[in-house]
Amino acid sequence: MSLTDTLTKPLSAVLQREIPAFEKILECKQLTAGASQQTFYILCLCNGTEREFALRRAQPLIDREALPGQMPPKVEARLLQLAGNAGIPVPQLISVLKPDDELGDGYLMEWLEGETLGQRIVKSEALAGVRPMLARQCGQALAHIHSIPVDDDLRSMLPAVSPQTLILDTWDAYKALNIPTPMIDFTARWLLEHLPAQSRQTLVHGDFRNGNLMIGPDGICAVLDWELAQIGDPIRDLGWLCVNSWRFGRSHLPVGGFGTVDDLLEGYKSVIDIDLTPEDLIFWQVFGSFWWSITTLCMASTWRSGETPSLERPVIGRRSSEGQMDCVNLIIPGSFDIPKSRELSSGAYLPMPAELIESVRKFLDESAVTGKGSQAAFLTKVASNSLGIAQRELLHGASLAHAEHKRLQSLLSEDCALDELQWKLVHQLRDGLPLSTPGLDQHLRQTVAGQLAIDQPQYSALATHS
Repeated sequence: MSLTDTLTKPLSAVLQREIPAFEKILECKQLTAGASQQTFYILCLCNGTEREFALRRAQPLIDREALPGQMPPKVEARLLQLAGNAGIPVPQLISVLKPDDELGDGYLMEWLEGETLGQRIVKSEALAGVRPMLARQCGQALAHIHSIPVDDDLRSMLPAVSPQTLILDTWDAYKALNIPTPMIDFTARWLLEHLPAQSRQTLVHGDFRNGNLMIGPDGICAVLDWELAQIGDPIRDLGWLCVNSWRFGRSHLPVGGFGTVDDLLEGYKSVIDIDLTPEDLIFWQVFGSFWWSITTLCMASTWRSGETPSLERPVIGRRSSEGQMDCVNLIIPGSFDIPKSRELSSGAYLPMPAELIESVRKFLDESAVTGKGSQAAFLTKVASNSLGIAQRELLHGASLAHAEHKRLQSLLSEDCALDELQWKLVHQLRDGLPLSTPGLDQHLRQTVAGQLAIDQPQYSALATHS
């Protein structure tokens, strides 16, 4: 008997209790199965009419104490209730599961239709008419979230976190990986030296961005994914929405790739009478890119350890340079060079490694276009992307490493292996090396830009190169 079959009877009982018109379940299928939660789509017949629901529940038989930072489904459900009561568009909560429901820890909510893929939200012709209003709607939605009273009940459910604690905890997560990445340490130092004055503590969504919003013909129809909610500085949500990673190539529109900061702040002010400027968001944009650059490295680490085998995880790990480059452009902007494209052929007789990789990449790209099934096509593109990174590493990695070695020798006045010099710079940054040290900013810009040119040369942060 399948998992969905075992759910049908207890789920029918819950629906019968909560939906008086409920007749029977027509379809129940699992959509996702993450490390901590499962999501199911449920199609029902209610008084002769089809209705759709979604079930979110904790993975059965897991030790939640072993999953620090994971929000229990009942807390998510409570946040959905509070958000809905505050006029924030969220799926309607139907029921929080009870112990005798025999379905575990979770909740039932209505099913909503809309677009959630960030790429489509910023590029789809079907949404062209709604995009100009989205930034203002985002500002209003965030203001309503930040207006939810932080009472004892909410404080008992969510951690209260200061900007300094967020930085130190994120920095510690990176240090635990034991990877020498000087730009990350530089950014951590910059953040600690530019802490914002905390004037308010509110409910913070924690992951309010393009990709976690459901968009329909009238704009935002749901704010999704509340798993990272905390109590803290509300400006964090505004800055996170403006991080370049969530613009999906439309970097000229800093709010999610669909709007302006002025529209975002005007929408916010229409609900909360507070004067904010684009400059107030910079700190949290830097933090967001810093956090993302480390999170991608953590994802790659879980793949390398075998904890989460995945074709996608190692490629995501190579996206760390995107967040680092965004930090470069925000806090140490300036000129840099990137490797020029070169002919793939480097041998007169036999196809060389870069050529062989290219032939496989072309095959995979064609397979992704003609392949059946969206998941198979997606994984084929991921495989092609992975080979592209390897190809560029083969073509440019040695020369970039040589140039980085020379810069570090000059900067540190030492002569030893590249990895030793990288670690020396990391330790000096952690020990208080002045961020204004001559040559440091140029070295970091050039190093990160070179790495990004290998990892993702089409990423918009490289568009400023000279």
